[in-house]
Amino acid sequence: VIEKPFGRDLETAKELNCILTGIFTEKQIYRIDHYLGKETVQNIMAFRFANSFLEPLWNRTYIDHVQISVTEQLGVGDRGGYYESAGALRDMIQNHLLQLLCLIGMETPVNFDADEIRNKKVDVLKAMRPFSPEDIRFSTVRGQYTKGWVEGKEVPGYRHETGVDPDSNTETFAAIKFFVDNWRWQGVPFYVRTGKRLFQTSSLITIQFKDVPHHIFPAAVTEHWQQNRLIISIQPEMSIRLQVQAKRPGLDMVLNPVDMVFDYKGTYSTETPEAYETLLLDVMTGDQSQFMRADQVESAWELLMPVVNSWANKKSLSFPNYTADSWGPEDAEALIARDGFHWFTLPLNKD
Repeated sequence: VIEKPFGRDLETAKELNCILTGIFTEKQIYRIDHYLGKETVQNIMAFRFANSFLEPLWNRTYIDHVQISVTEQLGVGDRGGYYESAGALRDMIQNHLLQLLCLIGMETPVNFDADEIRNKKVDVLKAMRPFSPEDIRFSTVRGQYTKGWVEGKEVPGYRHETGVDPDSNTETFAAIKFFVDNWRWQGVPFYVRTGKRLFQTSSLITIQFKDVPHHIFPAAVTEHWQQNRLIISIQPEMSIRLQVQAKRPGLDMVLNPVDMVFDYKGTYSTETPEAYETLLLDVMTGDQSQFMRADQVESAWELLMPVVNSWANKKSLSFPNYTADSWGPEDAEALIARDGFHWFTLPLNKD
């Protein structure tokens, strides 16, 4: 049983896999990504593949774009030394966020066999569009936080954290636009972002559907019109909500968006197990379906290596470029705004 990081690049990941498979068989190796043990993450497969109404909609014909945001209010704390060798790209996107993307993008497995599920995830990674130098320039954003105020307390900038180089080029924020070049997802952008010292701690997957082909309602009654969204909230709220348009009560026909919500705490009275509890039990029972296989790890690194190398070889002259307790660098907003979208957030009891 081993936990990330599974190498710090493609070469070291291959070396690690070679060492492991020289001692154990792949069936004996459990690479833990604790995000896959979270209850709401495990429910993605149940929601997708146990409900027949979704499959006809789950493709480029009906889905406009996908967003995956994993944001943290905390800074690096006493992990500055580790973070200097990692950064947001290695620490979060290479594993957690790409695994979430695979769950959204994968084809329907034939059965619930561990290797069958992992085969489908690898297929997604192998179908993802490679990064050209132009893609890195226009489809990726990196950031680093400076000092600010969080909940009434002043917090230091990243370069002033313990164990951090005062001239550090390590990113504490990353946003990337991916494409999955296959029959189901061709042309649908997948936007992912993650960072530290952001406005709120949350993990959110938003699937935005395409607009209706023709608006029959007058503009005056659709002032608050928005496209349908499916929102999977992993933390701190554990919920799945479908946002639809509905008539507001009253004598006139006025539409506004409403939420149809499945909330874990409101539906189930039992305590949800911690992610590690679930995964360690899977280890003991020999279930590898929630664990990463060697080719998954290597495919994720292979996809990201052009970005890793570009960011490492080219020092960012804008660092630090976002204030603690903000939503990150302005370039991250521009990344998605260029395509006519904006980052979606849920109100989580914070003014």
